[in-house]
Amino acid sequence: MAKVDIELVKMILQKSDLDARKIAQIMEDINFEVKSKNAEENKEPPVKKQFVVIVSDPHGKFTDADYTGWVVQIPEDDNPADALNRIHQGVYDFNASPKGRRMPIETISDACEFGSAKMYKEHKIWVKTKEPVLIVRTNNKVPKDVSE
Repeated sequence: MAKVDIELVKMILQKSDLDARKIAQIMEDINFEVKSKNAEENKEPPVKKQFVVIVSDPHGKFTDADYTGWVVQIPEDDNPADALNRIHQGVYDFNASPKGRRMPIETISDACEFGSAKMYKEHKIWVKTKEPVLIVRTNNKVPKDVSE
């Protein structure tokens, strides 16, 4: 797109036989578009994120039982261990609000299912699965034979 000086456009419009109100309207539209384009250029780049799985372990020990968890995202450079703390902070802020005082969130399950993206955004955590997903254990090996 060609870049033209706004004063040059104004001067050309004045030379043409247009009404002063029409020229003012055109210049206002041009200035509005220039400002909106500058706002787009000044927008900060999107945050690169990493996925973290938060596993529910209600009995306090990992065994051969089935587990469920929730997938969340946090900024790429942040410590994954902070993901749970970020959810706690978001829930604390929600529970301090008038709506949270009427219907407080008490569990991580409720926080992921009923919590809004807005309450987590300021703490830089994005919940990707509202419903818990099953966690499957693996030994990280692919069997060589189909029978294994």
